[in-house]
Amino acid sequence: MRNFRIRVELVCTCETEQTAGETRCFLHDPEQEQGRNAGFSILDDLCTDSYLDVQKTARYFQMFVRRSWRALPLSAIRRLTVLPSDRSCKFCVTNHWGKRILIELMFGVQEGASDIFVSSQYTEAAYTPSTMWPESYAVAERKFFSHIARHAHPDTCYLRCLQLCVRCLLGRDFSTYTMKTVVMHLLSAMPLSNWHRGHFWEWLNSIMQYLQRCLKKKHLNHFFIGNENVPEEINLPLELQLAQPVNLFQHLTQNPYAFLHAQLEFEELLDRVRRMVLHGR
Repeated sequence: MRNFRIRVELVCTCETEQTAGETRCFLHDPEQEQGRNAGFSILDDLCTDSYLDVQKTARYFQMFVRRSWRALPLSAIRRLTVLPSDRSCKFCVTNHWGKRILIELMFGVQEGASDIFVSSQYTEAAYTPSTMWPESYAVAERKFFSHIARHAHPDTCYLRCLQLCVRCLLGRDFSTYTMKTVVMHLLSAMPLSNWHRGHFWEWLNSIMQYLQRCLKKKHLNHFFIGNENVPEEINLPLELQLAQPVNLFQHLTQNPYAFLHAQLEFEELLDRVRRMVLHGR
């Protein structure tokens, strides 16, 4: 996963705002100008050293949600509780009967006009600096599976296979993204007509065998980086299209203990998948 910092600068968009019916852009808004003259700036609220700060953004948005909620008629019959969170906005809405709805909003910045974003999610490192934004492929993944759904027969079993595998990952070190990557590679390499519901067990075995082969080779390519098989309708930045493939299992080549642990994890995962299919648990 690639990580980025986002540099923020205030620029004038008065011409654009005027066409939309506004008289001043954010930079030249009288209230904002008055605040800057007094030594305050929106950049101070959202940034650290001119780089967008996830934690400051989360606090700013939480404050905005609290203030906006009070102005809504819904606030008379629902109670909003903002929950602690460093890299997102979490809150709970409770009605008169005590029923609660938990909501979490993640933040993201689009890379140009592409389907790739940098997001406020945590990185894989033990510590994630507040100005670090990891790259997210969630939108591209959604478009990929939407593309598959449009071209697949209604009785295909790929989603059922993926759901069962992800369910079996609970408590395992293999990530959901690893399993999705395996399934996306298989879906782009095999005719969709082969994913018939009647071949569910065969395709489930194919997924596990593919993962096992990748594990033995210590090599699983990222699906969206340097992959010529990505559907054309998914808009990727040119640098991702031209990049060399990225090995998601690179760490296994550098750490013998991690490789041994991954092999043991796979055997337990395979056993869990078989038990889930045969016994439903």
